Amino acid sequence: MFVCCCSFAFGQNAGDAVIQNNKSVDTARQIDLIDIGKALFRIRPGKVREKQDKKVYFSILPIGGTVPGGTGNALITSTSAAMYLGPKKTTNLSTATFTPYWNLGNRFGLPVRTNIWLTDNSWLIQGDTRFLVYPQYTWGIGDSKAEHERTLLKYKYIRFYQNVLKRIKPYLYVGLGYNLDYRFNINTDDSAPDLEQYSGYQYGTGKNSFSSGISLNMVYDNRSNSSNPLPGMYGNLVYRVNPTLLGSNQNWSSLYLDVRRYIRMNPEKRSQQNTLAFWSYFWTALNRKTPYLDLPSTGWDPFNRSARGIDQNRYRGRTLFYAESEYRRDITENGLLGFVAFVNVNTVSGSGSLFTSWKPAAGTGLRIKFNKLSNTNIGIDYGVSKGYSAVLLNLGEAF
Repeated sequence: MFVCCCSFAFGQNAGDAVIQNNKSVDTARQIDLIDIGKALFRIRPGKVREKQDKKVYFSILPIGGTVPGGTGNALITSTSAAMYLGPKKTTNLSTATFTPYWNLGNRFGLPVRTNIWLTDNSWLIQGDTRFLVYPQYTWGIGDSKAEHERTLLKYKYIRFYQNVLKRIKPYLYVGLGYNLDYRFNINTDDSAPDLEQYSGYQYGTGKNSFSSGISLNMVYDNRSNSSNPLPGMYGNLVYRVNPTLLGSNQNWSSLYLDVRRYIRMNPEKRSQQNTLAFWSYFWTALNRKTPYLDLPSTGWDPFNRSARGIDQNRYRGRTLFYAESEYRRDITENGLLGFVAFVNVNTVSGSGSLFTSWKPAAGTGLRIKFNKLSNTNIGIDYGVSKGYSAVLLNLGEAF
């Protein structure tokens, strides 16, 4: 595994939402990888400019690591661009992130995420577009299958999500969205049963699965920084309806509720990481005809960050409840190194297992300061659960 960093200016990761409050933190005594790179290559600092003159931010992070789903390592490159579309004091940073990956074989992805904040945060426009060639393991419905009973599922995937939200109160946004999920060339290995036979589920288990729908979205976010939240709260409610009128194979709907809380353990030292973070979400399909690959599943939250230590897709059902807590702390006084310790648990419906069968995981991780101005870390996490373990790399925190 390797990590290599290069920055053309100071960038902001767009992995989870945005910088919500434009509060400055004293970084004079902190060190990041950009400082180390400048020292190694003897790069002299340019002419100092006022902060308000800086309009656009870029960053590039090539990494290699394990991709979820059990199909080996991949080369991943995260490229971010960010800019202010209004006054800095009243407008959050708009971001676009392109994160292509390839496992040097038959799996690759071209995902693009955008968060656009208009002047004075009056409107928020969110986008999530992906084209994926995505072979990965699946274990059917519920949690009754053992680890070795998995089957490799192959398919191509196009996602197109666009949401437009209007601010109605400070930190509170409400709006509508359009959501498209198209999976095609769905198949298993020649020697294995097809997906319908394997899962015993008849919806979305043929060669193609198409879902097209509208969503009602509500977001509350008063965090100081979404890539490395300090104090604050985050809430996200999505009610999605997919009628055949819009091209869906079946009429179905779903509800997703996500709540996060961040507590600073040492409020006197704002520049020091010493935080307890809590995350929980409830995700349910409201109809029995929901396509198989649209059912709630571990690791398939909107940002694919949940269930560290559990394989993606490991547990799937009509309803999924997930909870996680994490402690984050600096190791060095200059903020270059830090650590996290986390534990999570989930329960999924199927075979009567909802709220009766709980699947835990735990782990720890190293944090390396990538950009002290945006307070963005490179995260290297090790997670473990019964019969499975993995090393994960991220730009920014998991949540």
